Amino acid sequence: MGHSAPVWDYRAATEITKDWNGIDQVVLRNPKGASARISLHGGQVCSWRNEQGEELLFTSSKAIFKAPKAMRGGIPICFPQFGSCGSPEQHGFVKNKIWTIDENPPPLCSNDIDACSFVDLLYRSSEEDLKFWPYSFELRLRVSLLPCGDLVLRSRVRNVNGKPFGFSFAYHTHLVVSDISEVRIEGLETLDFLDNLCQKERFTEQGDAITFESEVDRVYVSTPNVVAVLDHERKRTYVIRKEGLPDVVVWNPWEKKSKAMVDFGDEEYKQMLCVNGAALESPIMLRPGEEWTGKLQLTVVPSSFSLDL
Repeated sequence: MGHSAPVWDYRAATEITKDWNGIDQVVLRNPKGASARISLHGGQVCSWRNEQGEELLFTSSKAIFKAPKAMRGGIPICFPQFGSCGSPEQHGFVKNKIWTIDENPPPLCSNDIDACSFVDLLYRSSEEDLKFWPYSFELRLRVSLLPCGDLVLRSRVRNVNGKPFGFSFAYHTHLVVSDISEVRIEGLETLDFLDNLCQKERFTEQGDAITFESEVDRVYVSTPNVVAVLDHERKRTYVIRKEGLPDVVVWNPWEKKSKAMVDFGDEEYKQMLCVNGAALESPIMLRPGEEWTGKLQLTVVPSSFSLDL
């Protein structure tokens, strides 16, 4: 007589702890030992570890872990803007706010039910927010850890305002790499990009892949839904899959800018690369009652992986 497989209890795999500022954090785990940690400060994913316990998201050793500033690293949620145009705060204000756990979220589509563990977070605009961005909204975030160890973020923005509004959005994803000079990005070749180091002038990518030998701050537009970051020294590849996010931001501050940032180590640019699923070039427009959804899925595979677009 066969034995039935044990049923994985996703609630038991979800733990709530507190950081050193007393702010709640949610820890997700899967049966193989992978984990993710999400702070209610900003709804920010602070950690993502594989089943060997290796950290896959970069956090600066000089990061400031104190509200209202967002921590330098992980995956901050950038809304209603990315960059410094729009609301007064760089990359928007929700990353600096305290979110709540959403105990009764609206249902998601069926292909999101594969998670071993997940948490639903919610941020609703406040009276204070309306003073500098005069639109009411609800921003929901589900962070899921899949059986294979993949990390999935799905965001939903709903207009609960009486008038339309437009916004930009980005998952500001800081990846750990072994050596930035040994890293390449595939999937963005031949595409147009806006170069933030040249007043957002538009260029076309000429290389077979993106490699790094100086500061890079670009927005690639109309990108495919799959992009790969190959780390040759570690012999592993990050595969970034996205939905509802047509653009990709690629950023590394290099040496000079690293030394100018108080919450970033002088040499840490060598072990960090930001590759962000985003919607930036064309603002997302929502009429009253409408909802937008964006999704990011991060996978780590051996570097024998072949990007098939």
